[in-house]
Amino acid sequence: MIAAVIKESFPGEKRVALIPRNVTALSQAGLDVMVESGAGEASLHADSEYEKAGARVETDRGALLSETDLLLTVRGPGAFADFPSEELDRLKKGAILIGFLEPLAEPETMQALASRGVTAFAMELVPRITRAQSMDALSSMASIAGYEAVLLGAEHSPKMFPMQITAAGTITPAKVFVLGAGVAGLQAIATARRLGALVEAYDIRPVVKEEVESLGARFVELEIEAEAEGQGGYAAAQSEEFQRRQRRLLAERLASADVVITTAAVPGKRAPILISADMTEHLRPGAVVIDLAAEKGGNCELTRTGETMRYQGVTIVGPVNLPSRAAYHASQMYSKNIATFVDLLVKGGDLTLDLEDEIIKGTLVTHQGRVVHSAVLKASGQGD
Repeated sequence: MIAAVIKESFPGEKRVALIPRNVTALSQAGLDVMVESGAGEASLHADSEYEKAGARVETDRGALLSETDLLLTVRGPGAFADFPSEELDRLKKGAILIGFLEPLAEPETMQALASRGVTAFAMELVPRITRAQSMDALSSMASIAGYEAVLLGAEHSPKMFPMQITAAGTITPAKVFVLGAGVAGLQAIATARRLGALVEAYDIRPVVKEEVESLGARFVELEIEAEAEGQGGYAAAQSEEFQRRQRRLLAERLASADVVITTAAVPGKRAPILISADMTEHLRPGAVVIDLAAEKGGNCELTRTGETMRYQGVTIVGPVNLPSRAAYHASQMYSKNIATFVDLLVKGGDLTLDLEDEIIKGTLVTHQGRVVHSAVLKASGQGD
């Protein structure tokens, strides 16, 4: 079998699905590895490094696609709405596609993949179980996003983060408020603390309180009950009435923050609004909102995806593809996730699908001409 790595088509995408270090792992699984020329250039991995690791570098993208049995991507169809359909048409029938696919948000695209005979695995659907930790690409990328969010906040804030005692007087530390204490939120907390900020965090799941406090932040508790946790460790979607009460109680807490980082997301759905336009008006002048849910509609009502705007003295940043800002390490982490996942699928150079395996079953979206993932079928209106 041939595994191929393509140069990403998504505008501004600097990550690569496989770095030279992990080519050996695929070779040991019995795969021949092809890499499109320049695929790793933006993440500082030269063609010569891939060749040294045993991969074949191909300059003809069309030839690469037509030969591959296993296509490795970062942003595949679904995650990249403009993924060229003609490139998918070049794939062999029965070819395997692995990458971020946004299957719950783009069920029609998944149906199109099924119609082409593609067997597709979505890396964002890797179950959050102990055995799958080394394959959990969503957590890997969320960790980087949380780190980069704090750097963006520091960049846009007119204040320095750490306290400093100088001959010119004492500089008080900046106050950072993190909304959502999942992987991205916890990394944001840790990074902001390292920079010397005072950090508070809120999450509807009380179970994360201990983790927040272990990082040196204060966990904010609101007098409001919620269905705290959904499947896979994500926060469950809440009613509109809950969200209104939540915003009202949060408004008081956010008024003193210098930087607010929002991270709340619900798989396959629009991100919940945590900061309304009215709440933004009550933030202090110079405050910065970094909305990590910008690609999902935003946690701030005023967020514009991919843009930075100012509203009554408040800077609102809607970043897109934050992990790509740290392309070298993001590629390193994602490549390890991919290589470990491929090792589960391929033995002795052959695809071996154990459809009872929790990881395979949880990530397999299309197979043998059909959409087979129950949640994707439900999102398309075909499931129960």
